[in-house]
Amino acid sequence: MAHLPMDIVNELFLRLPASSLVRFRLLSNPCFSLIDSPDFIASHLNRTLETGDHLMVLLRYPRLLRMVYLDAPDKVSDVEHPLQAGGFTDVFGSCNGLIGLTNSPTDMALFNPSTRKIHRLPIEPVDFPDCLITRKYVLYGLGYDSVNDDYKVVRIIQCKRKGDCGYPLEIKVFSLKSNSWKRIYLLFEVQLKFIYFYYHVLYRRGYGVLASNSLHWILPRRQGVIAINSIIRFDLASEEFDIVGIPKDLFYEDNFDLGVLDGCLCAMSYHEFTHVDVWIKREHQDEGSWTKLFKVKKPESVGSLDFMRPLLYSKDKSKVLLQINVGKLVWYDLASKSFETLGIKDCEGSCSAELVVSSLVLGCKGDPRRARENKMMQKSNKRDGFLSKGFKLKL
Repeated sequence: MAHLPMDIVNELFLRLPASSLVRFRLLSNPCFSLIDSPDFIASHLNRTLETGDHLMVLLRYPRLLRMVYLDAPDKVSDVEHPLQAGGFTDVFGSCNGLIGLTNSPTDMALFNPSTRKIHRLPIEPVDFPDCLITRKYVLYGLGYDSVNDDYKVVRIIQCKRKGDCGYPLEIKVFSLKSNSWKRIYLLFEVQLKFIYFYYHVLYRRGYGVLASNSLHWILPRRQGVIAINSIIRFDLASEEFDIVGIPKDLFYEDNFDLGVLDGCLCAMSYHEFTHVDVWIKREHQDEGSWTKLFKVKKPESVGSLDFMRPLLYSKDKSKVLLQINVGKLVWYDLASKSFETLGIKDCEGSCSAELVVSSLVLGCKGDPRRARENKMMQKSNKRDGFLSKGFKLKL
């Protein structure tokens, strides 16, 4: 390595997963500076997104997170993170190698599983001190604002005060670039529809779906209030909400969900005992322009299709990785309509899947709070060692 030109080293390093590059920072000072440079971090991420190399699947269990590389499903590792000690930790999104973690509306963090780097969000109080806030009525979203080169977290809270017929609504957005929160106010029409949103939404729909520089949530119809199903969209650049139309076939559908495939927003319509229709909205198309992409018939190995979500295409575009119900990942062959189970070692039971790319976003310097704690612990251990060796009590 010492005799290789740095431009060759740069090209080699761009092809490696982030977890390896974290270790290679120790090879030399030039390697350290290269891997930590913003230009290299951006180039590494762009190459990974273009090639689809080093993709990982994050498996979310009720009290455990596990990670596995898609091309090595027999190598599974537990994901340790500082929020683990705080109670029930949930994942509310994945973007460019970062995942959003939360234990409560005020205990949140951005975490890079490849580098173990964590950024704790500043505590932002909820402006409803006399309301009981439950997880069911808090929606989150994580996304990258490509226009302003910024990572943003959206927190939406609605509650009903005891004895009050009103529904106070609070929307706040965190900017990683400024490391601060700001309040977002809605237009009257969107505000009115939001009032009836939360109490008629499935739990899995609580996390915004990221596509085309926007986060999306389902706004289900309600008789006498909202005539047809629609989608609420939050533009990460303008930080404004608006309403997006859906396929006409889903106007009155009671069982459908949102996802993202190939970077585009998609919608899944569930026919529990027969099939799932997958629709897609290509980027730059008109709001009402949706295309039915494919139909997935219920595999014989499951009793019903309670939930199905496409995750990604294979590199040759002949297959789609699907999550079916809970804890079941399969490759679906688009030509033969056949299924092939993705066998992940020692991973069974109720879990959901999140795709995570290998990246150096947030850097490689670890958790500052944990680093300080470890340093203090080392000093304490040295002091204790000195005292135990330097003094002997005589009784």
